[in-house]
Amino acid sequence: MRPFKRERMKITLELYASLMRHLPPGSGMHEAVIEVDADATLNQIIDRFHIPPRLAHLVLVNGYFKRPEERDRPLLQEGDKVAIWPPVAGG
Repeated sequence: MRPFKRERMKITLELYASLMRHLPPGSGMHEAVIEVDADATLNQIIDRFHIPPRLAHLVLVNGYFKRPEERDRPLLQEGDKVAIWPPVAGG
């Protein structure tokens, strides 16, 4: 019997401001193409890259905001772009 093999897909992860330090080594300025399970959730990705959940303030998928309650459902597709910003203050 062959072992179960999970489907994988590639997405682009963009991290901004203080979160950029959580990108894998060798990443671009603020983004990396990563491979995830086809059923990965946004919160699993946030956890995988050791981003404190309280700092994942603004989460977008292909430019669309995802509320915290949506982040535990698989909703990503091959080639999607996930962008995450921390809380920002300024004037």
